[in-house]
Amino acid sequence: MNYENSLLKFARFAAIAFLLPLAGKAEIDPQHVGPDIPDTLDLNKALAFAIEHNFEIAQARERIREQEGLIVEVKSLALPNASVDSYYTKNARELSSDRGGPGGGDPSTQNWQVALNVRQTLYAGGGVRAALDAQRYVRRAALYELESVVRDSLLLVRTNFYTVLLARDQIAVQEQNVKLLEEQLQTARNRFEAGASSNFEVLRAEVALANAQPGLIRARNGFRIAIDQLRQSMGYIAPATSEAQKVPTFEGTLSYTPGTYELVSSLRLALENRPELKRLEAIVGARDAAIKNARSDYLPNLAVIGGYQWRKSGLSERARESLDGWTVGLQSSWAIFDGRATAGRVAQARSRFQQAKLSTAQARLSIEVEVRQAVSRCQEAAELADAAQKVVAQADEALRLADARYAAGTATQLDVLTARVALTESRTNQLQANYSYLVAQAELRRATGQAEQVALPDEP
Repeated sequence: MNYENSLLKFARFAAIAFLLPLAGKAEIDPQHVGPDIPDTLDLNKALAFAIEHNFEIAQARERIREQEGLIVEVKSLALPNASVDSYYTKNARELSSDRGGPGGGDPSTQNWQVALNVRQTLYAGGGVRAALDAQRYVRRAALYELESVVRDSLLLVRTNFYTVLLARDQIAVQEQNVKLLEEQLQTARNRFEAGASSNFEVLRAEVALANAQPGLIRARNGFRIAIDQLRQSMGYIAPATSEAQKVPTFEGTLSYTPGTYELVSSLRLALENRPELKRLEAIVGARDAAIKNARSDYLPNLAVIGGYQWRKSGLSERARESLDGWTVGLQSSWAIFDGRATAGRVAQARSRFQQAKLSTAQARLSIEVEVRQAVSRCQEAAELADAAQKVVAQADEALRLADARYAAGTATQLDVLTARVALTESRTNQLQANYSYLVAQAELRRATGQAEQVALPDEP
């Protein structure tokens, strides 16, 4: 082969070796600021935004990409590996014994070589296949982890959205209470001016109205805090403009719809659908494959090797008179005795396999207890919501009768104020009961694996 062709081949091999590591590398710019604050926001919009922007979900997605990279890395063990190796040395003339030509002459002070080396594994005791199976199980576990993270994150978004609705409705209850107390104060003033009551009733009504103001202030502040908690769980970063002061109109109500809850079917659904169990089962599979991988070190490995070399001739300093040619051969190794290192690795792999099985059994027990508690909370919340609904109707009727009796002069102002406080308390209790019922329902769906479905990416 002439000098020009050899140089061209070397340049091509060097370019491939340099560019391959850069293939597929892309710069990803994270989104630092969210879109404009919407005019209205309902639960479905909040959940959809969280799926795309929640930071926990984004990190879980990146862990899947990490596992995909590991799969590609393990697959490389079963594919040909090629490398371009080269060296060049120049030494003092006194160290050179190689003469530049057949008739002798000045000693050669340079040496160089360029080689393309290729290696293909033919047999590795089943270790490559076992390692690839293990990584596929690990990737599957990462997918189930993503599903679990998505469901947990969306449960938090749902709960925080219900908290916003609760805070919003509590403001309405407190505002209605303040309005009723203002009407009561005006009635007391009118009666005082008409000579039908003393100034004491006016003073009492003013105190009651003043005492109601802190409740309204706390409700408004609670609403602002609830919005920020919802924004954090959604992954929404507000723009640093006047838009940051905007508050959307939250659509939705804390409504109570009675339902039935059956423990046996809930337990069955949980064991079938919970991604945590599927993740642990995938880890058990990965640990089993790791045992096979460790045992492969007991067996020999065989590979075919070959390449093409271009090196300096020992008879000339000129590059065009260099030597080049190909080589091919087999390479095998078998660790007859390694000081029981392989036995130690197999023992470790077996222990990790048993630990994974124990973790799966422990998770089954934890999920069973979680489902039982979730069913109990739903039953309790349903009973409280049903009772609160009846109490509100009774308190509303009691206030109507107290107002009528007070107007007729057969009830005192204290009776009316007591009835108003009871109505406010019963309405607050109803909101809290409905909120607890909706949260308990969401937690039960999460415990039984019936939360929002997650579309998982395909295997590479």
